Amino acid sequence: MFLHTHPYEPFLFPEATKLIVGTLPPPRFTEGQLKPDDVDFCYGSRNGMLWPILDQLFGLGLVYETTEFAINQRKDFLVKHKIGVCDIVESAEREKIDASDLGMQNVKLRPMLSYLEEYERIDTILFMGGNSKNGPEYFFRKLVKPKKISLETITEVVPRIYKFQLPQSKREVRTVSLTAPSGAANRAVGSLLEYKARKINNPTYNTLDFRVDQYRQFFIP
Repeated sequence: MFLHTHPYEPFLFPEATKLIVGTLPPPRFTEGQLKPDDVDFCYGSRNGMLWPILDQLFGLGLVYETTEFAINQRKDFLVKHKIGVCDIVESAEREKIDASDLGMQNVKLRPMLSYLEEYERIDTILFMGGNSKNGPEYFFRKLVKPKKISLETITEVVPRIYKFQLPQSKREVRTVSLTAPSGAANRAVGSLLEYKARKINNPTYNTLDFRVDQYRQFFIP
């Protein structure tokens, strides 16, 4: 059994107003066996789409390489735009060494509510995926259920949006379940009526374009 631990501490700071929440990076990040065009930072996998999406939205000119320069580019962007990153999974066990969320067992979650109480300017959680089993929203619901916290629906249209109240500060926080920035979610994107309609109008339109359009309204004020 492989113990898949998160290699990065939460990237949190007092000015953060948004929080990116996923699960775990691929196991090679835990083992320190990065590929040349991986970035040794949150969502740094060469196969991930989050940074290419943000690169398109903000014109960042990011480099995709295993260097301090690449890491600092991403950190500087997050600080400038007041975006934190705190994946919800601290560790999980796997029988098969891959990046599948469904393959995670005996999952240990991070104390997300404590972070939200501490960093009191955060008003929006951006889940990198929805409520499917072992997705970030799924785990968040599991985490808050014992506290009798319920997520009130704002919209059930993808991306689904909810809100809840923190137990101590009573501050209201909104959650947005974005389409996951991974290749595994491409099939789900392809089945969406909205995507199909755009593809008919523009045959060159692809699943990355769809995510760029979706993420725009939540990352750009």
